[in-house]
Amino acid sequence: MSDVKVTIDNIEVNVPEGSTLLEAAHIAGVDIPTLCYLKDVNEIGACRMCLCEVEGARALAAACVFPVFDGMVARTNTPKIVEYRRKNLQLLLSDHNMDCLGCFRSGNCELLKLCRRYGVDDTEYYKGAKNHSVIEDSSKSIVRDNSKCILCRRCIGACNNLQSIGVIGANKRGFDTYVGTTFNIPLAETSCVNCGQCIVACPVGALYEKDSITQVKEAIEDPDKFVVVQAAPSTRVALAECFDQPIGMEVEGKLSAALHRLGFDRVFDTNFSADLTIVEEANELVERVKGGGVLPMITSCSPGWVKFCEHYYPELIPNLSTCKSPQQMFGAVTKSYYADVMGIPVDKIVSVSVMPCTAKKHELGRDDQGTDGYQDVDYSLTTRELARMIKMAGIEFMKLEDEPYDNPLGEYTGAGVIFGATGGVMEAALRTAVEKLTGEELIDLDFVDVRGVKGVKEAEYDLQGKKVKVAVASGLANARIIMDKVKAGEADYTFIEIMGCPGGCVNGGGQPHVDSQVRNFIDVRAERAKGLYTLDKNAPIRKAHENPVIIKMYDDYLGVPGGEKAHHLLHTSYVNRGVNKQAD
Repeated sequence: MSDVKVTIDNIEVNVPEGSTLLEAAHIAGVDIPTLCYLKDVNEIGACRMCLCEVEGARALAAACVFPVFDGMVARTNTPKIVEYRRKNLQLLLSDHNMDCLGCFRSGNCELLKLCRRYGVDDTEYYKGAKNHSVIEDSSKSIVRDNSKCILCRRCIGACNNLQSIGVIGANKRGFDTYVGTTFNIPLAETSCVNCGQCIVACPVGALYEKDSITQVKEAIEDPDKFVVVQAAPSTRVALAECFDQPIGMEVEGKLSAALHRLGFDRVFDTNFSADLTIVEEANELVERVKGGGVLPMITSCSPGWVKFCEHYYPELIPNLSTCKSPQQMFGAVTKSYYADVMGIPVDKIVSVSVMPCTAKKHELGRDDQGTDGYQDVDYSLTTRELARMIKMAGIEFMKLEDEPYDNPLGEYTGAGVIFGATGGVMEAALRTAVEKLTGEELIDLDFVDVRGVKGVKEAEYDLQGKKVKVAVASGLANARIIMDKVKAGEADYTFIEIMGCPGGCVNGGGQPHVDSQVRNFIDVRAERAKGLYTLDKNAPIRKAHENPVIIKMYDDYLGVPGGEKAHHLLHTSYVNRGVNKQAD
């Protein structure tokens, strides 16, 4: 594609043909404000914050959707444009709940930042009529406060375009417009999968996760409770962003140190149970391949994906691996093996997780996710919630000295840590499954064909003459592509990895908010994933089945992978949530 020459605010640049004015301005080093625009998610030109003057155009141009042309001359910051933007902000504020001090987005609200940029600190329209709104909190994971909604529709775009679910939309018209479900059905009664992509898309405080901080703090302060916490792989490459550090900065040691200072009795690593998941999942795959079981086998680590499958592809539930997710496996092991070894009564243990995912909150209460009457995990915090806890405690996070995770459930291999990136579960599983299928040591551990943020990836491997074809999908719109092929009998895959969020857990619904001004031009998914692959590359052990603590746990407690005890603790079942079936 050839370049075209454009002039933006007297800056002449060459940009690819087909670029929008917004993209061209970015190349020119000019920042055009947006609210509704989110690259590949919501490109509707509705908020009008990006209006610019283009010579020869009959009207002001919405830069986010206006295509450039050779010789175009545009002005983005004239007095007329600035006044349009100020007036636009005033109108948005006229129907906005400006309880900024009580809003969890007050430190990184995109609306507030623009108000400061354009000097809008009050509005002459604020005393007018207000749209009636309520807080919708029926979901186990997500809360909507429409009093703070600015109708940018980014949440709708995420639900429709990224996830192909579409349980929310714009209801009514004109001044009465609000975002909600069809017929105001409670979110918990829809096919919402709790992925939280609507939350990370929202520029203001209209969407947020169900808060678990209070319950976790109460457990920590209870002298009769032994509170154990696990931290997921991708939290260590995102948490630093909440403390104004670069995207993707790896802070594993500081994360451990912060959790110790918050008062948790033991600080462990979900990477450990990711290794455990691989051992069980690879064993299950080998058994299906050799024993004529249901293929392709599909991973079950992502609770958003699992619920999506239950709603939209219930006939393919037998294809799901029966393995619990790493979060749940960790909880099960904590309240069985660890409790026995340490001599701690199970009813004294409170199991907490720190996850990049809002769907994990829903997963806690799923049927068949407990052992002997005890819930595997009691509370799940998002990365954002942990950041708030650290700030409330007055901990200067970036000044913390690195600390290791506690033993024995803090040991992990490189295979466990790459779970956070799309393709990571597949690669980790292949490192173990290939050795089990061939009986030979695997020398090259890097399955690069399944890496990267592409929505759908395929690869084929020759294992001693046996062809094994695999597929990886992230984001539920991409999952549909794979699942439709399987459903139609057009897929000859052996193993499929699906992650509910685009890019995998690094881009989960519980991860730190990133302004659209950044997300539109930097691939946050790739930046966070880099840190995980670096940890894997530098790990002394890179195969899950070689984790010495897991080997000992099987020898001393679980028996063999897939055996009776392991299956009782580490495997689960699923629910048909299709038409006229259970919703939540």
